Amino acid sequence: MKLNKQDILKALQTITVPGEGENMVDSGAITNVVTFADEVIVDITITNPALQARKKTEVEILQTIHKLVYDKAKIKVNIKVDAPQKSAPNVIKGKTIPGIQNIVAVASGKGGVGKSTVTANLAVTLAKMGFKVGVLDADIYGPSMPIMFDVETEKPLSVTVDGKSKMKPVENYGVKILSIGFFTKPDQAVVWRGPMAAKALNQMIFDAAWGELDFLLLDLPPGTGDIHLSIMQSLPITGAVVVSTPQNVALADAKKGVAMFQQDSINVPVLGIIENMAYFTPAELPDNKYYIFGKQGAKHLAEDLQVPLLGELPLVQSIREAGDVGRPAAMQTNTPLEQAFQDITKNVVQQVVDRNDNLPATEAIKITTMAGCSAVNKK
Repeated sequence: MKLNKQDILKALQTITVPGEGENMVDSGAITNVVTFADEVIVDITITNPALQARKKTEVEILQTIHKLVYDKAKIKVNIKVDAPQKSAPNVIKGKTIPGIQNIVAVASGKGGVGKSTVTANLAVTLAKMGFKVGVLDADIYGPSMPIMFDVETEKPLSVTVDGKSKMKPVENYGVKILSIGFFTKPDQAVVWRGPMAAKALNQMIFDAAWGELDFLLLDLPPGTGDIHLSIMQSLPITGAVVVSTPQNVALADAKKGVAMFQQDSINVPVLGIIENMAYFTPAELPDNKYYIFGKQGAKHLAEDLQVPLLGELPLVQSIREAGDVGRPAAMQTNTPLEQAFQDITKNVVQQVVDRNDNLPATEAIKITTMAGCSAVNKK
């Protein structure tokens, strides 16, 4: 079948540009359409730099042409991002850390979904792959990284870098770690208001001798609050990973976690969702799967939010035991757990590569001293 350019344009008039009310053709987003037999090339320029917006745009163009013009059309979509540069008064802007290539935030909407466990296992898996890795335990009120890396009794040393005194992160399993847990007693509660917690975080970020790192993983506290804003205001986050269980209660909060990163004033690319405790397989029944907390909830959420599902992790007793004794489960060689964490980590790395290839570098979020960040409904 020979495709007609006017038919293509008419079909594209039924689609709106992400973040805008006008259709792709009338808004001028479609810059060129070329047809040849059953092939069509569509050039489009959008202003939303988010990876999700790019994917949504491409999928909608493909689906619309196949539905309204020709279901077997061979379509190539070339998307260019032309994000407007906005100036803001009274801007507070963070700064990068020399030597750190990628900063990945690991978050969850609620506690108890295994976010810290996932962070620790991602870190050791990245280290096993040959990457230089660091973990910043940003959960000020519930630091758990010292336990998970078996370094509870360790203390960061002071080193001199370029004439300045810096904290040297504690290291184990090839991962550099900093946590407020290194500076408090095991039975001591951290009872701090937001500004004090933010100051402590800034010290662990900027007064630390991280050295050269391929990845710095941030283990964020649950929720979407002050600590999250302080972190994202201080650092340019490469992307965020959201951890959830399949349970509806957890998914509802995970959705809010994704919405926080996608908020216009934050605009941190969401690399994907990891489903933890996806199913339970008894050792004596290795072919059986029991979906204790629900089935494929995170998969459906990822599809609804148009973000990648990075993988599923089973509910396995040894993951908990390994975390409690300070030896992450991903270090159990030649096991299904090692393979599961490897697959998820490879997906995270691939998403970071895609994000760096397709999107401009993330800046630390800019929060005006007057307005700050407000709650928004993310549809």
